[in-house]
Amino acid sequence: MKDEKIINNVARTFKIFGDSTRIKILYTMFENEVCVQEIANKISMTQSAVSHQLSILKDARLVKSRKEGKIVYYSLDDDHVKKILGVGIEHVEEM
Repeated sequence: MKDEKIINNVARTFKIFGDSTRIKILYTMFENEVCVQEIANKISMTQSAVSHQLSILKDARLVKSRKEGKIVYYSLDDDHVKKILGVGIEHVEEM
C-alpha cells in the first residue's frame, strides 16, 4: 500500500481533474501553450475566472507558465498531465 500522503495527493489531483471547466482549460493546452485571453475566448469565460482556475491548476503542478513581456503563456506541466487527460478522453470516447 502506498504512503497515506501519496494517496491523499492522488485523490486531490483527481478532484482537481473532476471539474469540467478545468478540463476545458487543460484541453486548450493539449497541443500548444496559450495565454489567458486565448483560453477565455475558446471556452467563453472571463479572463478573471480563467485566471482563478489556472491558479488552482498551477498550484497542483498540472500547468506551468512562461512570461513574455506582459503576456503569460500557460502549458501542461509535463507529459504525465497530457497522458492522464488523453487516457480520460479515450476512455469516455469508447463508451
